[in-house]
Amino acid sequence: MLWETFNVVRDLPRLHEITSILIRYGMADVVRALGIGTLLERAGRLLHWKAQSDVMHLDAPVRVRRALEELGPAFVKLGQVMATRVDVFPPNWIIEFEKLQSSVPPVPFESLLPQVEAALGCSPHDVFLDLQTDATAAASIAQVHHAKLADGTPVILKIRRPNIRAKIDADLRIMMHLARLVEFEIPELRRYQPVQIVLQFTRSIRRELDLAAEARNIDRFAENFAGSDTIVIPKVYWEWTSESMNVQQWVDGVPGNNLAAVEAAGLDCKLLGARGADAVLKMIMIDGFYHADPHPGNVFYLPGNRVAMIDFGMVGRLTDERRNQIVNLLAALSGRDDEAMLDVLLEWTGDAVVDEAKLAADVSEFVFNYANVPLRDLRLGALLGELTVIMRDHCLVMPSDLALLFKALITLEGLGRQLDPEFDMVEHLTPFVRRVITERYKPDALLKRGRRSLHDLLSIATGLPRDVARLIKEVRRGKFKIDLDLKRLERFSHQIDHSVNRLTLGILTASLVIGSSIVMTVKGGPTLFGLPLFGLLGFVAAFFNSVWLILSIWRSGKD
Repeated sequence: MLWETFNVVRDLPRLHEITSILIRYGMADVVRALGIGTLLERAGRLLHWKAQSDVMHLDAPVRVRRALEELGPAFVKLGQVMATRVDVFPPNWIIEFEKLQSSVPPVPFESLLPQVEAALGCSPHDVFLDLQTDATAAASIAQVHHAKLADGTPVILKIRRPNIRAKIDADLRIMMHLARLVEFEIPELRRYQPVQIVLQFTRSIRRELDLAAEARNIDRFAENFAGSDTIVIPKVYWEWTSESMNVQQWVDGVPGNNLAAVEAAGLDCKLLGARGADAVLKMIMIDGFYHADPHPGNVFYLPGNRVAMIDFGMVGRLTDERRNQIVNLLAALSGRDDEAMLDVLLEWTGDAVVDEAKLAADVSEFVFNYANVPLRDLRLGALLGELTVIMRDHCLVMPSDLALLFKALITLEGLGRQLDPEFDMVEHLTPFVRRVITERYKPDALLKRGRRSLHDLLSIATGLPRDVARLIKEVRRGKFKIDLDLKRLERFSHQIDHSVNRLTLGILTASLVIGSSIVMTVKGGPTLFGLPLFGLLGFVAAFFNSVWLILSIWRSGKD
């Protein structure tokens, strides 16, 4: 608690800056609800509580997006993570979050030179030839410079911005503090799970800060596509790679967002779309390790209709269990099995409180709408979109790894359609689903699952006597405890609180009636209309208390 207080005091200047920006974009009510404004005013940092008149006519998603842009790199990255949470935010919010770009002006190379020299142990000019001091690309975390190795091989140096870690650490502390306040102080925003989103973002951005981790991702993808002649993964030069800088092979190709150049180069757009989709689906369904942001800016097209991918800072991992759940979902949809689909959704949502009857009805209607649609005619993006709408309507939040996967699949389908208007995502997905199902029932897979089940069974059997003995000892020592997690306990406690308050007021009202009746029989003292004043006031107070009690009971019965 003392350490958190110290952090808040240390981050007061940045907190004041964040709060001022939020107020300026019309979010003063949120600041007041969180109590941050009061904290800053007590610290002597007075706030202007008026929003800019030129932004108040904008929709809330636009104002939030513009506020995030002004708040800086860490908040822009947070917005990009929120753009993956299609299960949490409605489409109009997702559209605005997707507009957030992490492109920022590059810093001068002289500012990068000290950390580059520390990483290399010497001057970069002693290692690289033709080192371009002007950045060819710049983002919020790192920027890229072109160079050549001593043998003339063209490479890029991806260099982390100076002092970026300290700035991001400060923003992460503030984000987590604000997220906890939002969950505690603003119940209507609790459904968005701000703490979980900040935790997901924290893991993501810490991985991106470590440029050596990105290099390890590249090597793993290169290993997974080692036998491919159509997919190109840049080579990493580990001799000069570190946490603050990595050195990669320069991919000289046509950018994926320049379709005119693709056609001018004589490349086959339809074949490129098919190969790119198959590559990402292999990452997801076979390897379980995939590029989580396959948008056109991260793809290059090379002669021979080859596809190259770059920027592996954001990746996703899919466990065997998750992969099987995806397959079960598709199988339930194609088999019109709404109960099986409901089981998958409930597995994803964990222990969340849900009206299963209503959810089952919505899932049944969803399956019915696709009942007569052949698998090849399904549009995966639309299907996943409707599925996330169902989850959002029931206030269900899927695990972050699945949200990232859904976003990657929707982005991939958009990339394929950009290259080929007739692109069919499900047609490319179907062979991988069949392969997973086939592998599920191979003898070695069955044997592996059987061994695991047998091992679990033996572990339970052998551990049972020890667990029973411990339980008996706990009972003998009087340390046996039962923890009950009662759903809706908070609402129940509020109901008890209101009932006790009404009961107390009822007793006081009865006391007033009895006391006033006694006072009425006593002669002397001030009078009003010929009646004892205090007795009369007691009856009036008892009357209003009775009216309040009746209205309160009537309202609670109506609720």
